[in-house]
Amino acid sequence: MGDTLEFNNIHTEVKGSWNDGRLRFGKQSVVYKSHKTGKVDSIPAPELSAAQWRRVCLGHGIKLATGSGDVYRYDGFRDTDFEKISVFFKANYKVELAEKDMCVKGWNWGTAKFTGSLLSFDVSDSPVFEIPLSSVSQCATGKNEVTVEFHQNDDAEVSLMEVRFYVPPNTGDDGSDPVEAFAQNVLSKADVIQATGDAVCIFKELQCLTPRGRYDIRIYPSFLHLHGKTFDYKIPYTTVLRLFLLPHKDQRQMFFVISLDPPIKQGQTRYHFLILLFSKDEELSLALNMSEDEVQKRYEGKLSKNMSGPLYEIVSRVMKALVNRKITVPGNFKGHSGSQCITCAYKASSGLVYPLERGFIYVHKPPVHLRFEEISCVNFARGTTTTRSFDFEIETKQNNQYTFSNIEREEYGKLFDFVNAKKLNIKNRGFKEGMKGADGYSDSDEDQHDAYLERMKEEGKIREEGDGSDGSEGDSDESFNPGEEDDDVPEEYDSNASESDSEADDADSEDEGKKKKPEKKPKKVVKEKKERKPRKEKKVKDPGAPKRPMSAYMLWLNANREQIKSENPGISVTEISKKAGEMWKQLGKDRKEEWDRKAEEAKKQYEKAMKQYRESGGGAAASVTKEKKKKGGKVEAKKKTGGEKETKKESVNESFKSKEFISSEESSSESEYDRGSKLKASEEEEEAASTPASSEESGSD
Repeated sequence: MGDTLEFNNIHTEVKGSWNDGRLRFGKQSVVYKSHKTGKVDSIPAPELSAAQWRRVCLGHGIKLATGSGDVYRYDGFRDTDFEKISVFFKANYKVELAEKDMCVKGWNWGTAKFTGSLLSFDVSDSPVFEIPLSSVSQCATGKNEVTVEFHQNDDAEVSLMEVRFYVPPNTGDDGSDPVEAFAQNVLSKADVIQATGDAVCIFKELQCLTPRGRYDIRIYPSFLHLHGKTFDYKIPYTTVLRLFLLPHKDQRQMFFVISLDPPIKQGQTRYHFLILLFSKDEELSLALNMSEDEVQKRYEGKLSKNMSGPLYEIVSRVMKALVNRKITVPGNFKGHSGSQCITCAYKASSGLVYPLERGFIYVHKPPVHLRFEEISCVNFARGTTTTRSFDFEIETKQNNQYTFSNIEREEYGKLFDFVNAKKLNIKNRGFKEGMKGADGYSDSDEDQHDAYLERMKEEGKIREEGDGSDGSEGDSDESFNPGEEDDDVPEEYDSNASESDSEADDADSEDEGKKKKPEKKPKKVVKEKKERKPRKEKKVKDPGAPKRPMSAYMLWLNANREQIKSENPGISVTEISKKAGEMWKQLGKDRKEEWDRKAEEAKKQYEKAMKQYRESGGGAAASVTKEKKKKGGKVEAKKKTGGEKETKKESVNESFKSKEFISSEESSSESEYDRGSKLKASEEEEEAASTPASSEESGSD
């Protein structure tokens, strides 16, 4: 047999919730590591005093007891594991693995036994159930009754709130009350936070980022008390998982992060991290509320009665001694700017991500800690808003994805080398491995197939083919001048070109003595825009032609419209269409085929009627009318463009134009028919009365 035995998917109960992990039996110790939190529990081999093998809900389980009274329970073993575990325990721990059956009679009358931190309810010397006293939050007594309340765990779908024990009213041998004796046994090992005695020390008005505000932190031997203006939090040291001391990027501040499981609660909000912010310049002198000998005996030289130094050092030193956990600091990683963190954004909030020796931590809103062992792969992605940045994506084994965006491109090389050195799985290693520094990152993006760029190129080609190859668009881009914005307006609206030019000439004639602006010079010839394409002629509808047939849906809608209105009084037209669409979708296949047949019959009747209509010459008359309209439109377009060219020439050569001349030019856009009718009317007026007034009117016309 080997030196160790390892088992995966072994479960342990933590405050009402099952946590899975890995259990290892070694020669020196028994080690259990939780997959969820990464917390490690170690039991030295010499401390093991008893071991039991029993059948439980998750297969088979082991119950281990130590000489100090602590009890550990691990479930999830198979029946075949008993033999090898029993042999290993005898050979290495000198402990026999005894088989113990649970009582399944369903009786509720038995004996309560307190063994270390475990309350066992037995019937006929067989346990019915066991309660870890560390899960007890409160214990209340009645006349002949003891009520035990439990801590609640957010991870548990169903939680046990309380258990009530009836205690017979007989007195003990020493005359004590059995109810009070039962309650004292529970409270002695329960995780009940009671502020008894004075605090070891108090830190006043510390700035806290989560939960936000300023708090007085009172340090007690077994818990931490945050006292604020609005809220108070009591945090047992047993809920502290890790401590982090992280330097800010500005090198003037420090973050002190406390990881908690279970988290502290405020309403529906859960705080898994307690983050304190300190200034490096802030100093403190602290005296502990204990004697020197007591400090030395309890903390074994980790603390002294009188301490002085930077505030963040004092707080971290006190927390390390009381919680009895190591403080994690950044490792050897150095970013582009020389700092040990990288500026980024997570969930639309800016913050800092710290690459650590065994994971990543992001501060501060919301804080995130990711261990390397729970990371499935990482990915370096192109920035969504600019090419000057990139995104760093982390995917966990539980299929959760964390995206840290807007990281500066210069940080890429350092971060990639760090991830590569830690042997993390890089998703897009194929084209990233050949890159060096920031320039390599930008080059790699150019090598990739960019679907958006290809689409833009295709649209550009289509636009060029439609506009022709005269290059007018390119000229307009090159000659763009914001100062000449007003001069570009007449080009877009050619009918007002003469008016615009004449106004410019008026301004020039009035300011002859003054210095003229260069953009108002009459010598400048405005570049002609290319002629716009004529609009497509609308299809002329023949009023005598047969009406087109309806679709199956429209036939059904017309037949059922009144029914929909009656069933839904006050319904609008749009709502009728929406309702009808839903009803049509739900209509059966047989019903739809019936309306399809009706639509097919209507189509055949339409084709027959259309054939008769064309044979009678109905369609030919419509086509002749259409051709006439097309020819007339072309003549008018030619005359119109010719008039516009003449207007532009005259506006360049002449410096002044009268109102009458402008109005006559504007009338050039009128149709030939209207001009002919006006000329005829003026000739009749001249014949009727040959007065000077009438001649002036005809001239103005």
